[in-house]
Amino acid sequence: MTVEKPAAGVRTFGGLNILGHLASLGAHPAAVAYSMTTLGAGMMNSIFSFYYVKLFLNRYKISEGAFHQSQVVYMVWNAVNDPLFGYLQDNSHVPCCSQRRLSILYGAPFYAIAFLLAWFPWREYAPGDWMSGVHLMVALCAFDGMLTFVLLAQCALFAEISGHHQSRLRLIKYNQVASLIGSSSVLFCSLHSQNMDDFPSFQGFTVLVAVLACGCMIYTGLHSESRFDTKGSAQRSNYQGSGQSTLSFSLVTSMTLQILTNRDFQLFVLMNFFQVFMVAFCNNFTMIFAEHLIPPNVLPSLAKSFMYGAGFICPQLVVLSSQSLLHSLGYYKIILLTFYVEAGMAAVMLVLGPHHYYILAFFLTANISPLSSMVFGTNALFTKPAQSLAPMLVVSILNQFGYENLKDAGRDANPSDLEALHTTMFYLVCVVPMCIAALQVFAWKPFSIRSSHTVDTMYIDG
Repeated sequence: MTVEKPAAGVRTFGGLNILGHLASLGAHPAAVAYSMTTLGAGMMNSIFSFYYVKLFLNRYKISEGAFHQSQVVYMVWNAVNDPLFGYLQDNSHVPCCSQRRLSILYGAPFYAIAFLLAWFPWREYAPGDWMSGVHLMVALCAFDGMLTFVLLAQCALFAEISGHHQSRLRLIKYNQVASLIGSSSVLFCSLHSQNMDDFPSFQGFTVLVAVLACGCMIYTGLHSESRFDTKGSAQRSNYQGSGQSTLSFSLVTSMTLQILTNRDFQLFVLMNFFQVFMVAFCNNFTMIFAEHLIPPNVLPSLAKSFMYGAGFICPQLVVLSSQSLLHSLGYYKIILLTFYVEAGMAAVMLVLGPHHYYILAFFLTANISPLSSMVFGTNALFTKPAQSLAPMLVVSILNQFGYENLKDAGRDANPSDLEALHTTMFYLVCVVPMCIAALQVFAWKPFSIRSSHTVDTMYIDG
């Protein structure tokens, strides 16, 4: 990949001239249009994953049983909707499903509405109200369904915009910048709503985000151009079927079994499962842990808002700045190194104890989304159940130590009960990352594809 030398005084991150990309947005309208979906989805996804657990546990007071039931339904739906929507978009003759940009265009309003479902209660919920469980189930399934429908279309659009390698590199670069900007939504939401304490302000901000995100994705739908938009559905079908007509069902089955039985594939899926679990654990519970373990006189609400925002923004900056390092060391070594660092940090935090509040704040921020989660996909069919297992497990453990009764009492509760809960939270904060990182090391070390970054890859332009 050729990287132009930046002008004097322009800061670059690992060879990626971020300011230069921002300044040249108008120069590549196709890349801008494509990345707008990433921007909109990033804004909504960050807020949803960070706030929904605390909202239903603390404000809607959902029962543990209803929470688990909703997560089980979500786990099943989360695993099957990818192949379902993938089949629909590849085989449907309806333009809004078969044409990628139209899928994004018409899916955008429903995606935004699904995002808003969680933040507006269906009635005044009493503690343990069964309706709050139905609400969570519908909100999770609707949001994930529309996320899958729109982002699957965007992934397919990536291949259809251009077959040229340089054009696809440009799409990736613009996408990275859009992802960075989108991840800042948690910071601004936290500042505007005082970490969700001002709930009407929080609701207003989510409406604003939904409108902006919908507008961004509609821009993609209106201005992205697939190579097949002017060729008709017949030629698209011919293109999609050109490599499929010679593949019998038995051959496809045989190839699938070869993939599933491949040792490297199994190791990657195992490591990725733990990573998805870890990301869900951190995103869903960092806010709860921080509010209980770090006193407000040590870190006020404003400081915690910046802490939460940094947890989403900093990893994006690290990824953008580490491109040259990834090229020199390769993904295998970088991922393995991050696991060692995560385990080491967790061990140090455990030894230091819960009363080093500033170090604990840094540790929580660093754990929200580690580098290793940014350099490989987290949406494999076999790893999606981890998104539900993490909140189910943690909620069960917390409620064993009285969280369901103590979450509203706060520091006015019985000191011994509160101390037991806070001790449990601290051990979760330290032991879960340490154990997960150790398991990932054991799963990742035998991985045999280690030097792919040193091999010149051949690209064939379509």
